[in-house]
This record gives sequence, structure tokens and C-alpha cells, in this order.
Amino acid sequence: MGRVDQGLRSAVTGGAQMNGFLRVLKDLTGTCGLTEQCFHSKKRAVLPGFFRPTKEWDVVIVRDGILLAAIELKSQAGPSFGNNFNNRTEEAMGSALDVWTAFREQAFHSSPAPFLGYLVMVESCPASTSPIEVKEPHFNVLSEFREASYIRRYELFCRKLLLERQYSSAVLITSTATEGPKGEYSCPAEDLSFGRFARSLASHLRSFS
Repeated sequence: MGRVDQGLRSAVTGGAQMNGFLRVLKDLTGTCGLTEQCFHSKKRAVLPGFFRPTKEWDVVIVRDGILLAAIELKSQAGPSFGNNFNNRTEEAMGSALDVWTAFREQAFHSSPAPFLGYLVMVESCPASTSPIEVKEPHFNVLSEFREASYIRRYELFCRKLLLERQYSSAVLITSTATEGPKGEYSCPAEDLSFGRFARSLASHLRSFS
């Protein structure tokens, strides 16, 4: 995974972090035997929805009219972690529900079940690593959320997306304001690492190459 690691390093360097991940995913698509024309990002990464006419993903991979993959790339920096965390989670869940329902309704014609990927990069700082108090005015929250930091909440969220089979693979990456410009990053959980994500995506893409 040398090329993936090198690309991942560039992804956290400077301000355009997600552009680095786009380059890594595009390179990975090519190594799996798919042409550059199969890889779509930005304004061309648009798919029909069920609850809305269309949804713009960050990456869409299509070959010969078959939807192979759709991937979301998100990042969050402080200081407003609370509202942004809620927005990110609701957006991710809504996108998955929309695309899977559209798939059920054959919006993608004869395409088999696509690979859905979710990657989130979170700034590691006191506001995101400190325990967060939860409000329980009527009912108790699930125990795993007690004293969980925002980074821990993202970790739990990504795992639950996979547990409920809303996404095929998910990634959680963290970096600080000083480490980011140096290309340094951390993967808090091995099961949510970019390497595992890349291997899973590559396996899926190679079955169509």
C-alpha cells in the first residue's frame, strides 16, 4: 500500500485535505484496472436519489453504466464540534438511506449493490478529545456515549454505520493543526483505518475490471 500511504500523507498537508484523498482514490481506481473515465468527482459525482431528485457525492465510480462505488469525504475542524458533528452524522445517514432506497427502486438500472464509503477527518485538539457531558432530561443515553469525546463519538458512529450495513467501509483519521501541515496523521482505530478501507474498495473494484 506504499502509493496509498504516500497519497494519504499529501492529503493532510495544507488546506485542501480532501483533494489529496481524491487523488489517492483516483490512483487506486487505476491500479484496479479501471480507466480514468470511470472515476468522477465534484460536479460529475451526481446520482439520482429517492427522497430527492439527485445527490452530489464526493466520488462516484461508474463503468459501462454500472454503479461501482459512491464515496463521501468529510472533514471537521474546531471550534464548533457539537453542531457540526450532528450535521455530519445526519447527512451521512440520510445519504445512505437515500441511495439504498433508490437502488431498491432500480434507479441504477441493472447495477449490483455498490460499494458505499465514508471517510471523515477530524482535527485533534482539546475540544475534540475531551469528554463531553450528555443531557438526559427524560431517558438515559446509551452507555457508550457517556464521557465520550467528539472523536470517540465519530469512532462509534463509523462503526455503527458498518454494523447497520449503511456503508461498506468507513475511515476515521485525526490530525492536529501543527501535524497536518507536516503530513502527519493518526488512525485512532485499526478497523477504521484508510488501509483497510482501500483494500476493501480495491477488492470490490477488481471484481469488475
